[in-house]
Amino acid sequence: MAFQRRKPEAIGIKAPFPGFIAPALASPIDKVPSGTRWIHEIKFDGYRVQVHLANEAVHIFTRRGNDWTKRFKKIADDAWHIKAASAIVDGEVVLPAPDGTTDFSVLQNELRGKSTKIVLVAFDLLYLNGRDLRKLPLHERKAQLKKITAGTDVQFSDSFEVDGPEIFKHACKVGLEGIVSKVRDSVYPTGARSHVWVKKTCAQHETLTIAGFALDGKEWDGIYVGRRKGDDLVYAGKVDHGFDKASIAELRARLTPLIRKTQPYSKRIAHKAIWVEPEVLAEIEYRTKSAEGKVRHPFFRGIREDL
Repeated sequence: MAFQRRKPEAIGIKAPFPGFIAPALASPIDKVPSGTRWIHEIKFDGYRVQVHLANEAVHIFTRRGNDWTKRFKKIADDAWHIKAASAIVDGEVVLPAPDGTTDFSVLQNELRGKSTKIVLVAFDLLYLNGRDLRKLPLHERKAQLKKITAGTDVQFSDSFEVDGPEIFKHACKVGLEGIVSKVRDSVYPTGARSHVWVKKTCAQHETLTIAGFALDGKEWDGIYVGRRKGDDLVYAGKVDHGFDKASIAELRARLTPLIRKTQPYSKRIAHKAIWVEPEVLAEIEYRTKSAEGKVRHPFFRGIREDL
C-alpha cells in the first residue's frame, strides 16, 4: 500500500515544481555574530544535498545538481516518509558518531559500501505542496520543516537562539566542526555566497586541487595541492597526514592515469613529485594559512566527487 501523504496548511506562493535550485552558501567569517537577529545551527561535516519529493518519487541531488539518488538510497528511503505531497528540502548527508560529531573522511569510507548508517540532517524547506516557500522568513520555513519531518528518520537541524560566540565556543569544545549563523527573518538566499548565512569553523576546511603526489621509495608520502585563481593553479602546500590504506589505494587509482611530465602550477615550485593533470579535488582540513596561502598542519579528509 502506498504511503498516505498529508498536506499541511497552504503557505508560501503557489508555483509549479521548480526542479533543482542553486543552494544557498554561507560566507566564512572571522567573528561569530551576536544579537537576537541571528539564530545558530550546528555545522555538519558531510555532503550537502537537496532532496526532491514529487510525483510519488524521491531524488537526491548534490550541491552541483548531480543526481545521487542511487548512491544515497538509504536517504531516499528515509525521505519518502516526509509528510508532504511535494517538497524540496535542503540538508546534509552525514555519518554521525556516538558523540554527535560528523567526519567527512569516515563518511566517504562508509559510502564505499551500501551504508545503512548515513542520516539526512534537514535544515531548510524551499517548496511544499505546490507552493514556493523561499520568500518566507527562515524561522517559518524551519517550523514547517520540523512538522513534516517529525516521526521520520530524517533528522531536523534545530536552531539555537542564544549568544553566537558562546554556542561557537561550546561547539568547538565538544569537537563539532563549527556553526552556521543565519538571520532569523531572512528569505532563502540565492546566487553567490550570502551575508545572511555565515559560517565559522573550529578548524578550517577547503576544497583544493591535487597537482601531484609523492612517494618515499615505494611508500606513499602525500599529495601536493593547489588553489584556483582564475585560470591559474597556485601552490597551496603539501598534505602528508590523514591517509589510510583505502584512501591511498583510491588516490593512486585516480591519479595514476593523470600523470604528466610537467608541473600544473602556474608558477613553478622547487619540489619533486609525480605531477598529474589537475582534475581531482580533495577536501583538506588545516589550522591556518601562511601569508603565501599555504595550508598549515593540513589533513586529508577525502576526494570530493560532488563538486
